[in-house]
Amino acid sequence: MSAVVDIKDLHVTFATDGDPVTAVDGVSLQVQPGEVLAIVGESGSGKTVTAKTILRLLPETATVDGAVILAGNDVVTLGATEMRRVRGRDVAMVFQEPSAALNPVYTVGWQIAEGLRAHGAVSKKDARRRAIEVLDRVGIPDAEIRVDQYPHQFSGGQKQRIVIAMALVLGPKVIVADEPTTALDVTVQAEILDLLRRVRDEFGSSIVLITHNMGVVADLADRVAVMYQGKLVEQASALELFARPQHPYTRALLAAVPRLQAHTNEPDGGPAAATSAGAPAVAAVVAAQDLEVVYPGRFGRSGFRAVNRVSLQIAPGEVVGLVGESGSGKTTIGRAIAGLTPATGGSLQVLGHEMVGFREREFRPLRARLGFVFQDPATSFNPLLTIGDCVAEPLVVHGRFPDVNAARDRVHELLDAVHLPTQYAGRYPHELSGGQRQRASLARALALDPELLIADEPTSALDVSVQARVLEVFAELQGRLGFATLFISHDLAVVAMVADRVGVLHRGELVEEGTSEQVLGAPTHPYTQRLLASVPVPDPVVQKERRLALAELEG
Repeated sequence: MSAVVDIKDLHVTFATDGDPVTAVDGVSLQVQPGEVLAIVGESGSGKTVTAKTILRLLPETATVDGAVILAGNDVVTLGATEMRRVRGRDVAMVFQEPSAALNPVYTVGWQIAEGLRAHGAVSKKDARRRAIEVLDRVGIPDAEIRVDQYPHQFSGGQKQRIVIAMALVLGPKVIVADEPTTALDVTVQAEILDLLRRVRDEFGSSIVLITHNMGVVADLADRVAVMYQGKLVEQASALELFARPQHPYTRALLAAVPRLQAHTNEPDGGPAAATSAGAPAVAAVVAAQDLEVVYPGRFGRSGFRAVNRVSLQIAPGEVVGLVGESGSGKTTIGRAIAGLTPATGGSLQVLGHEMVGFREREFRPLRARLGFVFQDPATSFNPLLTIGDCVAEPLVVHGRFPDVNAARDRVHELLDAVHLPTQYAGRYPHELSGGQRQRASLARALALDPELLIADEPTSALDVSVQARVLEVFAELQGRLGFATLFISHDLAVVAMVADRVGVLHRGELVEEGTSEQVLGAPTHPYTQRLLASVPVPDPVVQKERRLALAELEG
């Protein structure tokens, strides 16, 4: 069979204020009918640019050479009018962030029907009927009612299904899926992967999957293309690539993937040894007893209980992982510990201070003993300040140094500790990569030598190799400085690498807690079992078995 997409010697160059930047350098690829081709690589490797060339969604600064044959047409040479006919009918795109792809002021049914209207005369009644059909096929319950609802009335996973429905409504030959599961919990991610698998089998569409999650690749892809610095360095079937990777970069990429293997303490050290029989009791850094956090209701409505009777302790020098789906209450607990969200019931002792009913004036001196690593460093840094100024800010605020200049040596010491060149102190946040910004965020959180660090999803948006480097830096600093850590994440494999103990949250309740070996190795609660079974592993053979086991667990 002839390929539905045939990319021949593709070169893409972007004009900049300086020298031109080559994003794609001589890539040749084919996508066969009904095939899932995964294009993998780190940020900046050219995978998204290559895929977006199929729809010609590149900015005007891009210069494209080569050929991209789609349904018998070279999209590189098509005019704007012809290209509009191609988009939707021959190729459609599922964007990475569904909240940004959906218009908040129109109903989802209107937005699905928009594609139908753009490609031909269709009555309002027929458009609505087809929108309901496609919503039902992608698994939106009560589609005939929800077709008239707005994007904010759907969960993250449902919004991703709606974006897939928009791509499917015209029956395209190829769907380009750009990181379709990056921001999703593992259970929702498993549902979306099942949906994409059904799209291939029932609709007959080929899928070009852009991702940096090798577990997702192992779960879904038939063939894998590996890109590095704009070049295609390896291409093979998924089974062959995972079993026998040839290129050094592919081997390094696979080696960086975190595995579901419980973290263990050294036999002669760490908090586990400190609490052994006969050892003196050590006061906990954090001690929560029947903790409750209730957000007040509005307009006469009852409040929302985000955290319900949670009891949890963190010992000095201990790393406690907190896992669960979005909305489970894990970030709320982290913010309550840091005094950013008020605890409304039970007891929460942080560094010996009661947080239920606390006063900011009394807690302020203790803030110097806390560090917080936010999920998105790009928004937690002031874009008008240099990295050096951002890292120095807590030192100046808490009176350790009179001004930023006086703190320069300490800032350089902190940047060196997180393996960033000291000259980066003069750069602005937008001049650093995602991994570099996250390491700078870690340096800022450790500036005051805190006794307790709260890390909220610190690696969720990073490539696997960058994530591995950030986790190595974290583990090295935690081992050397001995600060206690609450590590919040929905990535169980990451938590398995760093945590001594793990707590599992579900709808605001702590359903399971224990050592990493207990919780991740032999979970007892059905929710924990389902959570672990939903994690894709970077091995197509093993992942197929896990997928079947998950289906039995849910069935």
